[in-house]
Amino acid sequence: MNLRDLRYLLAVAEHRHFGRAAEACNVSQPTLSGQIRKLEEELGVEVFERTNKWVVPTEVGERLLTQAAKAVEAADGLVAAARAARDPLDGPLTLGVIPTLGPYLMPLVFGPLRDAYPKLRIELWEDTTDNVLERLRAKRLDAALIATDPPEGLVDIPLFTEPFLAALPENHLLAGRARVAEADLADDLLVLADGHCLRDQALAACGRADARAGAFRAAGLETLLNMVAAGYGTTLVPGLAAGALRGRGIALRPLEGMPGRTVRLVSRPSFPRGKALEAVADTVRRVAPRCDEAPVGVDA
Repeated sequence: MNLRDLRYLLAVAEHRHFGRAAEACNVSQPTLSGQIRKLEEELGVEVFERTNKWVVPTEVGERLLTQAAKAVEAADGLVAAARAARDPLDGPLTLGVIPTLGPYLMPLVFGPLRDAYPKLRIELWEDTTDNVLERLRAKRLDAALIATDPPEGLVDIPLFTEPFLAALPENHLLAGRARVAEADLADDLLVLADGHCLRDQALAACGRADARAGAFRAAGLETLLNMVAAGYGTTLVPGLAAGALRGRGIALRPLEGMPGRTVRLVSRPSFPRGKALEAVADTVRRVAPRCDEAPVGVDA
């Protein structure tokens, strides 16, 4: 038995499919299946129940998988601690980011980060806030960029605050104003689907408990913006997105109440590579002001 075999077990448990597990482990399916069968023979029990359509852990397999996860976590922790002692700025850093932040911030971060810390390799995972935090707690991410308050059990580094802007069709009645009252957007406000923090922030800023009846919930901000450009409604966008909306048929206006959100870098208190997190934080702070200087109050 070795750590490689335990990783194979955990991959099958995650994907519930030998082929997808083998792909995730970068091995052939026969190799992975054969190693797991050998491990089951060594243990004297079946870890997985198999059919032609699905793979699920057996009852004893569930208990063994818990132990396997602890063993792999301990081994990874040992490697991470050694790497941190040797050079915390050398090696991969798995970083989660939310979809309403990643497209506008990360392209500006990667270049300066690579230039300043050439040995640090960022591996990006984009997902909703809840999913990113779940992976972070499960130690499948090292850190995450979010735009909500840090949850209990995690530590955070505040990076910058960005305002929300009203995104309006060019011919909208409110487009002629220098500033827009949040409450005036409520009747035709378009929001993201449940699970996106920007949805809750937009509703709260506009004094609504929910979006208007019958309105669709978009899975991504790009869909909302296309609907705004088509004249279907209005929405709120983070200030960092302003530069990407030029020539889209969308008017951006600042909000009277100046609502916004604070972007934070969060991680586990036990994460050993604090200097790597500081490097990311410092780089984000350097590039974020350039984004915030995008002009508002005029058509984008």
